[in-house]
Amino acid sequence: MIQGYAMQIERAGAPLNRVERKYAAPAGHEVLLKVLACGVCRTDLHVADGEISASYPVVPGHEVVGRVLALGQDVQGVAVGDRLGVPWLGQTCGRCRYCRSHRENLCDSPVFTGATRDGGYASHILADSRYCLPIPPDLGDVEAAPLLCAGLIGYRALTMAGEAAQIALYGFGAAAHIIAQVALWQGREVLALTRPGDARAQAFARTLGCAWAGGTDETPPDLVDAAILFAPAGELVPLALRHVRKGGRVVCAGIHMSDIPSFPYTDLWGERSILSVANLTRTDGHAFLEVAPRVPVRTHTTVFPLAEGGAALAALRSGALEGAAVLVP
Repeated sequence: MIQGYAMQIERAGAPLNRVERKYAAPAGHEVLLKVLACGVCRTDLHVADGEISASYPVVPGHEVVGRVLALGQDVQGVAVGDRLGVPWLGQTCGRCRYCRSHRENLCDSPVFTGATRDGGYASHILADSRYCLPIPPDLGDVEAAPLLCAGLIGYRALTMAGEAAQIALYGFGAAAHIIAQVALWQGREVLALTRPGDARAQAFARTLGCAWAGGTDETPPDLVDAAILFAPAGELVPLALRHVRKGGRVVCAGIHMSDIPSFPYTDLWGERSILSVANLTRTDGHAFLEVAPRVPVRTHTTVFPLAEGGAALAALRSGALEGAAVLVP
């Protein structure tokens, strides 16, 4: 047993609560990790607010960078001392039609880190080694943490945008600031749309190379080939449809979104489409973590001590962060 502690959500709507924990030796395919850093994701807010399914009490956090302390008897290809990332997808059944067709992100019986399995707002974490990702050696712990969801989901959303030469990003937080760098590296033009009046976020987008930045109450200078929505606001979907060209795509990248209001069919006509991103696959993870150092992606982070996880969530909720928040035990 290893003595540690975690910041736990007792029930939907409850604040984070520090609890002392004893961590047992890992079994089977599990590894026991000492947490080095854990990113703070908007999904953690949805778990805290009860907006998505979770098993309470639960320790949130699914952007976890940790050092391997111990191995279960069935672990292969991992050694004590390795640095691994623990992402949102914690386990799948391997048997359903989706798992069998290489679409494990749609598994009928998944386990999600920080929602249905304890996550990384903690000193230690037990994780299934088969779903962990090796962290590239040239990425620091804090720098790497936001890549494990904000980066991964953003990368999947960018892939679903197809060959779009011009992309609009709605909501310029942790995911958008990462994926803007990848899109620019790929030679695309990027436009950023923020909360109305958020001059700070707009200036941040411009420093990263975005061709235009403005509020969602403004009209971009031109139509785009694709739009990616990171903001969980359903009312942005009809707006984005009006900003994409014929044949364009609107990709909704959040796990939760408010209701989408009705809109005229003419806004969808012209072979425009609306797509959603559901979770990630291990293939996504390996592909993105191979690309990120080549760009290279530079994450902008604000570090909070683990004990101040509640303050980090509040900062995320208020929109006060530039880039991503990361907790360090």
